[in-house]
Amino acid sequence: MALYSASGQLPAQLWIVRHGESAGNVARDIALRTGAPRIDIQGRDVDVPLSALGERQSEAVGHWFAHHGHKADAVLASPYRRAVSTAQRMVEAGAAAKTFREVALDERLREKEFGILDGLTRPGIEEAYPDIAAYRTLLGKFYHRPPGGESWCDVILRLRSLIDTLSLHYSGKRVLIVTHQVVVLCLRYLLEGLTEAQILEIDGEGDVANCAVTEYRCEDGKGLVLARYNHVAPLTAEGAPVTAAPDKKAAGA
Repeated sequence: MALYSASGQLPAQLWIVRHGESAGNVARDIALRTGAPRIDIQGRDVDVPLSALGERQSEAVGHWFAHHGHKADAVLASPYRRAVSTAQRMVEAGAAAKTFREVALDERLREKEFGILDGLTRPGIEEAYPDIAAYRTLLGKFYHRPPGGESWCDVILRLRSLIDTLSLHYSGKRVLIVTHQVVVLCLRYLLEGLTEAQILEIDGEGDVANCAVTEYRCEDGKGLVLARYNHVAPLTAEGAPVTAAPDKKAAGA
């Protein structure tokens, strides 16, 4: 039974989409292939743009929304550049209703913060911070908070108020959220009332693909019910390659 299943007012339909492939995803893949301890990305993570493929993926999933009658009344996005660009390209491709006005940025949808581990690959973390790497392995990523960063529980805490916002301001609306991999999983944890073991099992089955669609539909007496997860057909329908690399940090997300 979902934690937010039958109480309060809820959106009629909720789509949660991970942003398209970013330059950080590409840089991370290169670092892992070469065994580099650090991912070669300059500047802040918030400013990392989409790759050319990420732009194509964003447009493909927007076309899927348009062609299948999935029109969002409201679009919320993480303020990170790659998420905003994904949301805007989706809207331009037809993902929103005619009454839609603009993408609403919400910092609660931002990427999980990695603190001092930001930009390091797993070997880089083990080399630079062996004690932190060992403690994280012992505690597990659901509860482990790197210095200056967040645990999954911290992300979940900020998302609890986001769900209250959805109930208060978007009751009966069709809402599209564009965000990041860990946030997609943490929203599933909240909306479905999952346990730590259950959400980590889902996470262990594979990464959330770039521009994959997770959808919930509101059903009488049941609340928001999962209709699809990690749905990549919108990409394959237009021949856009499916990518599923985690974001640029490799601290295990």
